[in-house]
Amino acid sequence: MVGMSKTCTVTDESLAEAATVIRNGGLVVIPTDTVYGVACDPRNEAAIARIYDVKRRPRFKALQVLLANIDQLDQLGLDLPAPLNRLAAQFMPGAFSPIVVAREDCDLKTVKPTPQGARTQGVRIPNSAVALRILNAVGPLAASSANRSGEESAQTVEEARDALGDAVDLYLDGGPTPGHVSSTVVAANPLSRDGIDILREGTIPQTVIRRAIHLNGGGLGA
Repeated sequence: MVGMSKTCTVTDESLAEAATVIRNGGLVVIPTDTVYGVACDPRNEAAIARIYDVKRRPRFKALQVLLANIDQLDQLGLDLPAPLNRLAAQFMPGAFSPIVVAREDCDLKTVKPTPQGARTQGVRIPNSAVALRILNAVGPLAASSANRSGEESAQTVEEARDALGDAVDLYLDGGPTPGHVSSTVVAANPLSRDGIDILREGTIPQTVIRRAIHLNGGGLGA
């Protein structure tokens, strides 16, 4: 889609327009609980390729999938392995990104195969009323920060627009975001301590994650 992109505040009308853009393979910039993100339909390979092109992002770097709620995992054909289900109950929505496992029926084009043969996907539920309103209206989104790869993340819609210009179809303005708060990325690994690998320590410290696994004797979740 070529032409002048629009910037809109978040209203029912602009959300309906965003849903149409996403459905048609377009890109939308949205506010999250950290920085602005550029997002698309996670089932649309061409749209995903556009995110990589627009950002000049290396293809080996996976995209996250943003969800409005935990129930969307099952709808997408994704499973939260134990003990990540226990952690999700405590830290989602928020700066917690579990690596979930794709079932056979999962048709997301963002899923990455692991060397062990599993298919995995990083997910997050943003802790932001405006981001959740957008996700509830348009459905789950494949997303990456709205900047050129390696450059400063955008904390306002203007900064995102300066970075990506008319390569994005629609910009949703939710006001300034809190800034770069890294989420803590955790994968299940039965061979590791506590059954997890912490792939990136973000705002939720490793000690807090590990303590949460043992709360209630691990009684939460399977």
